[in-house]
Amino acid sequence: MYQRIDTYAVNPKAVNLLASASKHMSSIDKKLKALVELRISQINGCVYCVDLHSREARAEGENQKRLDSLAVWHESILFNEAERAAFTWAEALTNVSVTHAPDAVFEELKKHYSEQQIVDLTLIISIMNMWNRLAVGMRRLPDE
Repeated sequence: MYQRIDTYAVNPKAVNLLASASKHMSSIDKKLKALVELRISQINGCVYCVDLHSREARAEGENQKRLDSLAVWHESILFNEAERAAFTWAEALTNVSVTHAPDAVFEELKKHYSEQQIVDLTLIISIMNMWNRLAVGMRRLPDE
């Protein structure tokens, strides 16, 4: 596989602008953010982002056993109810054309997160899906 286009090289202003949005979503714990981004990247099949967010999660103190279980979190006992609500929301929005962001999923999310956290989490999910589409579409590979 080869990289089709280096998005940053072609339009660094836009890429930097998009990247700067993450600075404004500070209500979500960095470890949870990395796990949510990793889960979305697993769903979307983004090799670059799976590599990146696995490393970020480990840097935030996430243990390898939980990282190894993230792809099957539905069956795992390693994640708490708040994390499960965040993963369910992430999956619902990542697959929004199928799920339509169900009310039941949103109601469960509200049990664990404030309005600010829900907005920030939703922005994280939306932006991660955008990054996945850029990276998958341009065949971006992990840094060596």
